[in-house]
Amino acid sequence: MTSTSLQDSTGTAVPVPPVAKKIPTERTHHGETFVDNYEWLRDKESAEVVEHLRAENAYQEAVTAHQEPLREAIFQEIKGRTQETDLSVPHRKDGWWYFSRSAEGKEYGIHCRVKAQDTGDTVADWTPPAVEPGVEIPGEEILLDGNVEAEGKPFFSVGGTAVTVDGTLYAYAVDNSGDERFTLRIKDLRTGELLPDVIENIFYGVSFSPDGQRLFYTVVDDSWRPYQVKAHVLGTPVAEDTVVYQEDDAAMWLGFELSADRRHLVLGIGCSEYSETRLLRFDDPEQAVTTVISRNERVLYEAEPFLLDSVEKILLTHNRGAINSMVSLADPAELKKPLAEQTWQTVVDHSDDVRVNGAGVTATHLIVSIRKDTIERVQVMGLPGLGTPAQQAPVEPAFDEELYTAGVGGSDYEAPVIRLGYTSYFTPSRIYDFVLPTPEQPAGGLLLRKESPVLGGYDGSDYVATREWATAGDGTRIPLSVLRHKAVKQDSTAAGLVYGYGSYEMSMDPGFGIARLSLLDRGVVFVIAHIRGGGELGRHWYEDGKKLTKKNTFTDFVDATDWLANSGWVDPARIAALGGSAGGLLMGAVANMAPEKYAAIVAQVPFVDPLTSILDPDLPLSALEWEEWGNPITDPLAYAYMKSYSPYENVREVAYPKIAAVTSFNDTRVLYVEPAKWVQELRNKTTGSEPIVMKIEMEGGHGGASGRYVQWRERAWDYAFIADALEATELLPGAGLKQD
Repeated sequence: MTSTSLQDSTGTAVPVPPVAKKIPTERTHHGETFVDNYEWLRDKESAEVVEHLRAENAYQEAVTAHQEPLREAIFQEIKGRTQETDLSVPHRKDGWWYFSRSAEGKEYGIHCRVKAQDTGDTVADWTPPAVEPGVEIPGEEILLDGNVEAEGKPFFSVGGTAVTVDGTLYAYAVDNSGDERFTLRIKDLRTGELLPDVIENIFYGVSFSPDGQRLFYTVVDDSWRPYQVKAHVLGTPVAEDTVVYQEDDAAMWLGFELSADRRHLVLGIGCSEYSETRLLRFDDPEQAVTTVISRNERVLYEAEPFLLDSVEKILLTHNRGAINSMVSLADPAELKKPLAEQTWQTVVDHSDDVRVNGAGVTATHLIVSIRKDTIERVQVMGLPGLGTPAQQAPVEPAFDEELYTAGVGGSDYEAPVIRLGYTSYFTPSRIYDFVLPTPEQPAGGLLLRKESPVLGGYDGSDYVATREWATAGDGTRIPLSVLRHKAVKQDSTAAGLVYGYGSYEMSMDPGFGIARLSLLDRGVVFVIAHIRGGGELGRHWYEDGKKLTKKNTFTDFVDATDWLANSGWVDPARIAALGGSAGGLLMGAVANMAPEKYAAIVAQVPFVDPLTSILDPDLPLSALEWEEWGNPITDPLAYAYMKSYSPYENVREVAYPKIAAVTSFNDTRVLYVEPAKWVQELRNKTTGSEPIVMKIEMEGGHGGASGRYVQWRERAWDYAFIADALEATELLPGAGLKQD
């Protein structure tokens, strides 16, 4: 099956899209039968399917060939602004400074370490070594060179690393296909040799036990759900690995981590609505796994065991009587009682205006992640008096900007500092160490360790970010982040792009993006719509955009588009839409609802056939989606509601705009078949003449291809498609790359 071309009246070759044959497949649920003509495209082992996908690529290459110079220009702009030879800020763990390097011309990072000093001078001992790009530090060790590991492989991704407490063994998990199943190997850092222990087909996450004798890892089931945590004793056959815990509920996700003080293995089991934590004490000779709060109580919580004044406590971040969550302290003895009889001490009370995202501890302080006024921020307080009237007031690092993101980037349990990541729309990523408050320094202190360099004469003052509000049809105010080049005039002539996601309580937080500058420099007004279904305004914001209120997500996005069209910034005929994964479902939904409002739509790895996927519990991760979308298998109302907005099933005879579906052959989260079917149906029904294309990466996963240069080219492809459709291909006067 190949893409062919015809000639128009001028004799110019016009590409013709590939036409998949129709093989009707019936799907019947709740007395309703849907006939799917393209379900046969799901068979990725079929040579005919692969041939069709390659024909789709050939068609999109022909249709977008004229965009190649623009793609190359955007790629060079991304490359020209990126310091290709760079490094991360070293972080200290167990007597070593760990960091990674990137080198010009190389696709992947190089993971390194150097020995730390213990001089007794706290400030000096916790000040990262001065590492320079391309300059090796005396004593520097290479743990893993991704470029060597990736050589000759079609794909390369690291799914987890771990080092023993004594620093002698290094475990790392590698994926060479993009399907998110990893092979784990262990390197002896004293000799550089690999141990014979090799574990295949594991999932994300690897940890050594504190004594370094066991390695914990996660395994997925046939539907790609992590369901087992296993323990491998070094030097023994993998076949003898023991199952620490197995989760049999198909709607529950399983993960693990070590507690902050590394006395427990913490097993996290849950969905979006309730959870369960189980603990394994490493010093327990029985190795018994105990439950903190049973899932039967339907509490959504996280638990962190730790010692407070040498007394065992459990720190709980939970939604018990607190929709936005709160933080409490519990004695283990209390947790053995029926829940209604338990007494917990309040640490962070519930607030309708503040969403508590999580809490953790160091040896001296409590660290709380919160969201207030849509912004993620961090608060800390000393452990003395925690949960009592003598509890210390929280201290929050202060930043200058209105729209920013600050989050904990990890720290050593004994450290006098915590590592913070900071970014905003036009401030490149910064790494701070926040000195934890002490009686001598009660406000703590911020130490800037690094700001990611941006080359090409970048000046953040050339751009403007503002918070605006759209009004939904039901009166709800929808926050928008509006980004533009300062040279754009409010004369209704510019091009606009609306980006959205709106699912799983994920927030689209302010963050710097080099690639985005290429659109802003071409006069595109970039709007991030913080629509319902996300988490920007607390748990209610999420719950008002899931299950039987999911359509609020789509109508909010259209209302955000209307705000932009009427803002005076853009020409309403020059607006595009962009979204990926669940945001790709959003793209499909708004394409059906309001195709006339968009000049182009780019849907990245789009979840556009959700009903088919969620109705089949054997498909990857589908059962886990029931808490987000509803269970259409057992609930006829959920089925009817999903059917009313499913993009693939609601394509209609209308003039669709230019549409690009971007996907990957090996994606295990949103299968390539969904966009493959969708574009066929769009072409069948559209009454317009705009091209509808599918770009498929034949060797990528859910995040696309793996190398950074390849990823830059993929982003350049998306942005060139948008800029071309919006006739925003030329740089604004004075914008673009400059000499540093």
